[in-house]
Amino acid sequence: MKTLTRVIQVKEEIRDMRSQGKTIGFVPTMGYLHEGHLNLIRESLRKTDVTVVSIFVNPAQFGPGEDFARYPRNLERDSEILKKEGVDCLFVPGPEEMFHKGHNTYVDVYDLKDKLCGRSRPTQFRGVCTVVLKLFNIVGPDVSYFGQKDAQQAIILKRMVEDLNLDVKIDVLPIAREEDGLALSSRNEYLNKEERKAALVLSKGLKEAQMMVEKREEKSEAIIDRVKEMISQEPLAKMDYVEIVDMDNLDPVVRIEKETLAVLAVFVGKARLIDNAILRPKE
Repeated sequence: MKTLTRVIQVKEEIRDMRSQGKTIGFVPTMGYLHEGHLNLIRESLRKTDVTVVSIFVNPAQFGPGEDFARYPRNLERDSEILKKEGVDCLFVPGPEEMFHKGHNTYVDVYDLKDKLCGRSRPTQFRGVCTVVLKLFNIVGPDVSYFGQKDAQQAIILKRMVEDLNLDVKIDVLPIAREEDGLALSSRNEYLNKEERKAALVLSKGLKEAQMMVEKREEKSEAIIDRVKEMISQEPLAKMDYVEIVDMDNLDPVVRIEKETLAVLAVFVGKARLIDNAILRPKE
């Protein structure tokens, strides 16, 4: 595995791979890798000739007072994991490599960025779109892999790719979970034993929402109220939002008449956790 830190190095490496007619798969990450990341990487290894992984904790997507400084990092551990998986290239740029002095160009997807997580973290998706676009321009992948856990991010990035006519396919893979249902996340490292147990309220609430839809409940309000009730009964959990939204534009859905997305964000201790589930009405 080649580990590169400079943009010019990556471009040269990709140019060489392209000259050999190889397809490029790309998995952008912020590191501290878990099985969810590895699912994306393995998919790329199966479906493309060359797999590139980036590790960059992106300061542009963290707001004031958020957890940029304490976000979990362990490059040595991550590098060993990626070598064992058979990744071809690891790109680890420093902040100055991605955002040079005087950088003042950003990307916004206006109709999607202010919904759901965007209300609590108003600069998040501008930072995400900007850094992902830069990475796409550096790596030039045929396919880039993302996880369904970050559903809003995936929807926004798909829109960015469509609107800007980018030559990359976004492939979104299902949420990776622990055996007890907790969605895998690097931020799970923040949880102590009691908080880890309390965090299960997210997946339990979503499972309840799915069960209600299977029993032909169509009213979003009834489902949301039930999930909120479950979360409110967990003393270590503090709700940010619980919503049921359209899977294309993230607008609230009143009645569940087609596939929709149940999404929630909950604070457990110092960790802000997100999760979601696709709701499929019975025919």
